[in-house]
Amino acid sequence: MTTQDQMPKLLGDLIARNSTKLTEADTRLLDVLIRDPIRAAMENGKDVSSRAGVHPASAVRLARRLGFKGYPEFRGFLQSNLMEGGGDFENPAARMAARLVRAEEGSLLASVLDSEIAALQQVRNAVSDAEIRVFSEALRDCRRVLIFGRGHSAALSSLISLRLNRSGYEAIDLGNQMHQLPELLATLRQDDIVWLLAFRRVSPLVQEIRKVAAEKQAKVLALTDLRSARIDPAPQHKISVSRGGAGESQSLVVPMTIANAIILDLAAIDDGRSLRSLGAFKAFRGESGLSPVLL
Repeated sequence: MTTQDQMPKLLGDLIARNSTKLTEADTRLLDVLIRDPIRAAMENGKDVSSRAGVHPASAVRLARRLGFKGYPEFRGFLQSNLMEGGGDFENPAARMAARLVRAEEGSLLASVLDSEIAALQQVRNAVSDAEIRVFSEALRDCRRVLIFGRGHSAALSSLISLRLNRSGYEAIDLGNQMHQLPELLATLRQDDIVWLLAFRRVSPLVQEIRKVAAEKQAKVLALTDLRSARIDPAPQHKISVSRGGAGESQSLVVPMTIANAIILDLAAIDDGRSLRSLGAFKAFRGESGLSPVLL
């Protein structure tokens, strides 16, 4: 039997290696697996055979022809491929299914918590206080902060903007001002900051905003995960950190924690500006007749 170390990493490669051994029943099974590899990684051999319209033992025979001891071992191969982010499963649904696979034998909540805790623990060694200080000093000394993120990072962009404004800094969440994006970028100055957020991949719009910032000579900060593609031109300052391994929850808590640390450090170095602004905001909220829901 082929050892696991010699096994191809992807299902497509495994099929190609054993194509001369495959029967008509095998082909029908593989068609079912390839059309829905996420479901295939979750089902047993009997269920897969039923969907393919072949004998219940056909899935076991296929697994053995592909070099596995039985279908459970083949299913383990599919699950590993799912969790390691192989090309067969590179889509959002696959990533969610991978997390379900990891939690299959235990509590789903416990699995998510373990993933988040592990991701947060590695931040301690991955990001230094000096890197946090570089960001906070840039924010302290700027005229205005323009923050931009797409997808999941849009939620963090909104939170950063809210916290900076309450701390007395003019901050604009560009994602909430898309209808005025050209006008806002046209007014960029050398003493402005553009803070970019990019997780998993860098959207074309992030690249375009970076290009405009370079033309306007505005300083650019970037908070990204390790899988994010390169931003070009490179930001003046960048923090990149893992949000979790393959098959694990891709934590939003990690970048949010880093952003919170930056804003907290900003309050420590801006001669009371943040604290005074927060105090004034609290007083205004208490004295105004505006609905607390709106504040």
